[in-house]
Amino acid sequence: MAGTKVAYSAEGVEFVGTVFLPTGSGPAPGVLVAHESPGVTRHTLDAAERLAGLGFVALTVDYQGGGVPLTDRDEMMRRYAWFMADPSHIRTRLQSALDTLLAQPRVDPARIAAVGYCYGGTAVLELARGGADLKAVAGFHSGLQTARPQDAANIKGKVLVQIGADDPVVPADQRVAFEQEMTAGGVDWRMQVFGNTGHSFTNPEIDAYGLPGFSYQADSDRRSWDAMKALFDEVGLL
Repeated sequence: MAGTKVAYSAEGVEFVGTVFLPTGSGPAPGVLVAHESPGVTRHTLDAAERLAGLGFVALTVDYQGGGVPLTDRDEMMRRYAWFMADPSHIRTRLQSALDTLLAQPRVDPARIAAVGYCYGGTAVLELARGGADLKAVAGFHSGLQTARPQDAANIKGKVLVQIGADDPVVPADQRVAFEQEMTAGGVDWRMQVFGNTGHSFTNPEIDAYGLPGFSYQADSDRRSWDAMKALFDEVGLL
């Protein structure tokens, strides 16, 4: 399935996303697909293409800019700290991507979801905390921390996060804090924790990097995708 590149901007930065269309010609639900921290990779594009196969207009989110993954780890970590310190930056960038998705001719604006991987999961959660009109949000091995936990009260749709029990990036205390945040905000939320599973468990390419606590886990990948589909079916997106 061939995607179409689209450009958009926010905060003086140019971004490049890719739109994947479902078969047919009528209105379809839309979904944002936010990448892992470095940038849009084959992993991101494959997820968007699979979602288009389920009937969505899928747009990859390029929150780093330029459509090219970062290779400078120090710069990536600097940006991560900047995003985390003030969530308004990532919310603004994700809102620009959402506006771009909503501008696609086939998108039904009443049926929108967002999914994200690693910090991309954090990013779509921040978009939801900012009050975006989303039916559902799904985070895969997503960081759960936020500088504005009180903003959970703004979340409109249902939330699913899926975490590895052995993930060094999302330890148990972070999961507990997220549970408390979502409950205090009155959110319809759920969390799946997979045993014998670390960070980036959905990414078949992650093992090549040799990062401690990061590994692909095929069973958790499959189960997390099925849980996302069940959520989307529940809210009328499938």
